[in-house]
Amino acid sequence: MTYKELLRISREEYKLDSKTIDYLLKNYFKLEEIGKINNVEIDEDKLKSYEEKVNLIKKGLPIQYVLENVNFYGYNFHVKEGVLIPRFETEELVYNTKEYILKYFGSDISIIDIGTGSGAIGLTLKKEIPNLNVTLTDISDIALEVAKYNSEKLNVSVDIYKSNMLEEVIKRKKKFDIIVSNPPYLRKDEEIMDIVKQYEPSIALYGGLDGLKYYEEILKDAKKVLNKRAILAFEIGSNQSEELVKLVSKYFNDSNYVFKCDLQGRTRMLFIFYNISD
Repeated sequence: MTYKELLRISREEYKLDSKTIDYLLKNYFKLEEIGKINNVEIDEDKLKSYEEKVNLIKKGLPIQYVLENVNFYGYNFHVKEGVLIPRFETEELVYNTKEYILKYFGSDISIIDIGTGSGAIGLTLKKEIPNLNVTLTDISDIALEVAKYNSEKLNVSVDIYKSNMLEEVIKRKKKFDIIVSNPPYLRKDEEIMDIVKQYEPSIALYGGLDGLKYYEEILKDAKKVLNKRAILAFEIGSNQSEELVKLVSKYFNDSNYVFKCDLQGRTRMLFIFYNISD
């Protein structure tokens, strides 16, 4: 079977949409321009594996779990069930954090990615700013395994260890210039897509009754692990800014802070500047 024939079957028989087909071509077959190899024959083993993956997709399994791969900020990350799939929106957290690091800090900068999951945030920042000293923590053994795999895959050296929020970090008496986190922030009763609810780990999604549990856990202990000047960077739910202002006032009342919107104009990021001013 040629790629041209496979495209037709994918559309007409498998009933895959163009976005899914494009994702499979780029991430499974590693093809950027199908037109150049329309009439190339596909290896039979590769074709059989493709059919198996299509069946999993049609059953509802997220395509990123099927391929065990997701592109994040231009880097390919390994993912699997039990680990949150990195989202496009989180790339904006990485971009803005990177800009603030370059603006306010020099060399020998230490950063901790709390609740790292696949390691996407911390590892991407390390790739973008190689002189960062990066620590990745998570409470999930599966997440730590995947983050370690990705650090090796991306050829970056980072510290990785298990911690429930900042619990183990405090015990180790570590200090950081940057805390970055995309913690679980959905309310317990918040409605989400079935595919997310069914397949992605609830431990990485839900942040207690009001969705704010883990922000408060981090903020109340943050000063114990921060250097004299520091930045805290969070991804947040689009309707949480008002309540988060109260938490910032409670734990960082003398610090400046700013909320930032994503490309859709939704308030999705919070940055707190501890002993930092322009």
